[in-house]
Amino acid sequence: MVGGALIPLALLAAWQVVSTTGAVPVSQLPSPEMVWLAAIDLAERGLLGLYVAISTQRVFIGFAFGALFGLLAGAVVGLSRFGDVLFSPTLGAVRAVPSLAWVPLLILWFGIGEDSKVILISIGAFFPVYTIVAASLRHVDRRLLEAGRAFGLRGATLFATVQLPAVVPSVIAALRLALAQAWLFLVAAELIASSMGLGFLLSDSGNTGRIDRIFLAIILLAVLGKLSDALVGLLERWAVRRWA
Repeated sequence: MVGGALIPLALLAAWQVVSTTGAVPVSQLPSPEMVWLAAIDLAERGLLGLYVAISTQRVFIGFAFGALFGLLAGAVVGLSRFGDVLFSPTLGAVRAVPSLAWVPLLILWFGIGEDSKVILISIGAFFPVYTIVAASLRHVDRRLLEAGRAFGLRGATLFATVQLPAVVPSVIAALRLALAQAWLFLVAAELIASSMGLGFLLSDSGNTGRIDRIFLAIILLAVLGKLSDALVGLLERWAVRRWA
């Protein structure tokens, strides 16, 4: 923890020096104090906690759905030759569609409410999990599978005993990447069609020239992303002990 805090503290110190010495005008780089005061102002008005809670809720709901469907699709494609032939070309094409391309379509279909945002985040979380899980299952060591079958393991028993432990590290890596993608897609959704959340705070602050709030939103997104990644890291430790 101490080692990981060294670079952020060094960046904070450099930021303080550059912003207070006038090397960069405050219209382009606000001081840490200005960002802190912007956070206090939003918190006193009851907006900061609300924006953080709303964005976090959207990310975790979208991530849960996207990761679940990604695991299922990855298992189908990775374990079944027929599933690979049937689904891989279509999902590969859909994966190439940029995130912002989905926004106008989802708004037309679901409006600017929560559904469109959660679906967009789910799309972002789906593809890393699907891609990595499918590839990992396809490349499980065949000697392990043959050894499992030699001991009479078949179907779900073979999967739980041999294949799942072999891909646990890859699955966790996929979940971490999917969670990062979920935060990226959250900002894409909230920048365009939202009246609350950290993405909205970014967009609204840019329109009003509040660069202190822009920095605040970016810092909050970084902190929340790191905290959520740390939660998946705890899951990784448990899963490795349990299966691998």
